[in-house]
Amino acid sequence: MDGATDSSGVGVLDKAALVLSALEAGPAMLAQLVTATGLARPTAHRLAVALEHHRFVTRDMQGRFVLGPRLQELASAAGEDRLISSSMPILIALRDHTKESSQLFRRQGEHRVCVASAERQVGLRDSIPVGAALSMKAGSAAQILLAWEEPERLHRGLQGASFTATMLSQVRRRGWAQSVSEREAGVASVSAPVRGSDGRVIAALSISGPVDRMGRQPGRVHGPAVVAAASRLTDFLRTAEKMGL
Repeated sequence: MDGATDSSGVGVLDKAALVLSALEAGPAMLAQLVTATGLARPTAHRLAVALEHHRFVTRDMQGRFVLGPRLQELASAAGEDRLISSSMPILIALRDHTKESSQLFRRQGEHRVCVASAERQVGLRDSIPVGAALSMKAGSAAQILLAWEEPERLHRGLQGASFTATMLSQVRRRGWAQSVSEREAGVASVSAPVRGSDGRVIAALSISGPVDRMGRQPGRVHGPAVVAAASRLTDFLRTAEKMGL
């Protein structure tokens, strides 16, 4: 953020916005925040701790600053979550078509969070409750949320991941990802990207269930249906934005 062109006239808010914008790129130690924001070290520390007090910022297991839960809460309350409300009919239709539980994931820092789901009504389930924070290092939804990232962030995300750069290249080519016992033994999943109006991937639409039911190549069976559902949600969001809904 260029202080000369983007200043609101309220210095402390501009500096707090710098901190939040820096954390949008992922977790950061204090030194990384100083580098990313250009703020003096004491100022960056004071603002990060103040934002942490109000839950706009929190810390991960390594003590790094990350975006906090208050942002998600405010986004939901403000109605920004058109994505979530719009997804429910599509998640239900996908569940009914595939006979598997369906979910919608967003990335938040080093995790992906389940923000909406439609569970199987009968039989064996793979229950992922809304609000569950899962790893970005395993699972088909993690592959989707990482595959179209900028090269530097993609490279960082692959460190310690269960999937490889070659696998993500295949994901980009075919438009869907699959996993078999990658995140959890005995669980399979298939995911596809949901995109915003600018074409950026903003969420992953998924189905999941036992490997015994979904098979060792679940993408071959369910990939087209998941891609179609994600495309419908993308189209709906774009249309709603154009209409100002």
